[in-house]
Amino acid sequence: QVTLRAGAELDARQVNQYTLTLRATCPGEDEVEGWLFVRVTAGQVLRCDTPFSSAEGDVVQVLADVAPRTPLYAVLLQPLGGLTEGQGFSSPSSLQFRLRNHNTPLVLTRRGLILAPDNGFDPSKNTQVFRLEIEVMDRRGHNCSGVVRVEVLPSRHSHVTFLEPHRSVTVTEGIGPLEVVTQVHAIGENVRYAILAAMAPVLFTINEVTGEIRSTRRLEVAHSHLLVQAYNTLHPADHATATVNITVQGTDRWAPRCVPAIFVSQVPETVSPGSTLVTLSCTDSTGTDEYLRYTLEGPPASRSHFCLEGPQLKVNTTLDYDLEAMATMGFQLTATIVVTAGQQSPRSARVPVLVTVTPVNEFRPTCPNSATFTVPETAAFGSVVGRVAGTDRDYPPGSLEYSLEGGSGPVQPFSISRHTGEIRVVGPLDSQQQKSYRLVVQLTDTHNDLDPAKRHSRLCDVSVHVQAVPDQVPVCIPEVQELWITAGSPGSRQPVTRLACHGSSDGAKLTYTIAGGNENGRFRLEGNTVFYLSSNQVEPRTFVLLVEVWGGSGARRHSTVVALVVHVTPWSTPVPPSTTTQHTTLQKEPLVVTRTVAVWHPPAWFVAVLTISGTLLLATLGCTARSLLCR
Repeated sequence: QVTLRAGAELDARQVNQYTLTLRATCPGEDEVEGWLFVRVTAGQVLRCDTPFSSAEGDVVQVLADVAPRTPLYAVLLQPLGGLTEGQGFSSPSSLQFRLRNHNTPLVLTRRGLILAPDNGFDPSKNTQVFRLEIEVMDRRGHNCSGVVRVEVLPSRHSHVTFLEPHRSVTVTEGIGPLEVVTQVHAIGENVRYAILAAMAPVLFTINEVTGEIRSTRRLEVAHSHLLVQAYNTLHPADHATATVNITVQGTDRWAPRCVPAIFVSQVPETVSPGSTLVTLSCTDSTGTDEYLRYTLEGPPASRSHFCLEGPQLKVNTTLDYDLEAMATMGFQLTATIVVTAGQQSPRSARVPVLVTVTPVNEFRPTCPNSATFTVPETAAFGSVVGRVAGTDRDYPPGSLEYSLEGGSGPVQPFSISRHTGEIRVVGPLDSQQQKSYRLVVQLTDTHNDLDPAKRHSRLCDVSVHVQAVPDQVPVCIPEVQELWITAGSPGSRQPVTRLACHGSSDGAKLTYTIAGGNENGRFRLEGNTVFYLSSNQVEPRTFVLLVEVWGGSGARRHSTVVALVVHVTPWSTPVPPSTTTQHTTLQKEPLVVTRTVAVWHPPAWFVAVLTISGTLLLATLGCTARSLLCR
């Protein structure tokens, strides 16, 4: 049986005949060969294009905020659509489109259009996927089917936001109906405006598209508070509100009018003298500015920083944020521009000026003149070595952070306080191993600019010299003792004496060991106390013990030896009832035991020469091996 392969498409205009060679064999017989000729004739067949008819189907991606019943996909007999026919095209009206699966909110129309749900997609969900199995049939009964996958992506529209949520507007009385008073603006998509809280009677109206607020009648002196809402027409839940305060002032029709009526600004301290801050646009009652005079008033400390050239307010002197005088004024300069019109009966308008000076990080931190400290090698953990006092010319003073390049560790046993610059000991020091340390301290300024990312830093060299402390041998008093004890019962332990020794001034703990004379282990040390372990001996006996006392720490350990002459009387021998131990200091020449430990500390130049020689030897061997391999 010969069948057509699944998914195969025949096109008589490209191939109209296929020749198949068939071979058959039976056990013990020769192979038989035959041919099958399959002729393909042109016919009217309904076909679906590859993306639509594939197993995965065609894919459509839309945003979740698409409007309800928006066309998403068209299954049409067009090059852009999902269907083509073998011979000619059928009109969409002659086709029937049917959904095989009905568990989808999407809508399929009679003309093969896939529409968004009637209520739109849920924008609060993540990516949603809808699979539509569509069957297409023409009036001759030919049909084909396909799959469309609609992926609904989360909405990427920006939320509605007012650029200026609070706004105050001052206008003069006499403004006529439908004149523009002010305009609000919000960013977002499909933004519309509405006034939520209006005055009664209604004095203002708003253009829902442009946000222009207009008067509904001639305005009189009053104060109005408006609550304006901006919202997304497709998603009304996405909205924002702003307050607009409108003050209608009475005007002297003879006084000049200036725009702006008040000037508030921020300028960096680096603004150059002569820079224009604002140019006033003033007119008198005649509508001209030919007879207007401009003067500047205000506190002398602030006014000296400004100058007037006609209607232009300019910077007169440098606005140095780092000066104490600027800090005294709170970094704010105030003045008033007085605009006067008329000669015999002058009329004037006053324009308040408020300029806030903002800091600019101009200077790098400065290292201290002298940064050399000395610390004894016996300094305890956490001891203060010194303080790195960096300076910065920017305001506020002292806003520096300190850090050590390379951090703290065995090679660099110091730490530095981030805010104070205090250097402390955090590791052991030994003047014999390293006599001085070179620390690299990084100074970084902070809070000297409106932009926290704009910082300056400087590296400072700090030298710390380790001061040698003379080693002290432990001292025991007395160094030679003669003692008489009576042994207890066999197996008991008898205290002999307690050694009185002291070490160096750094308070290092002393250790005690029996160096000689402990025959058969008759004596034991526990701390600085010597005990005798009783046995079955019946004869008095004398022991000479050598106790070695060690002091110091690390490589600088030193010891001394204490000699103990102990006379032991057996427990069975009659002895006086007194159990008092007799201590007698022998007036003999002290026994001095000296131990010499050979330690070699190579100089720094020897280590450097040895390292360089080893590196050169390795490089020479590598080059020789490479040349041999190349040959």
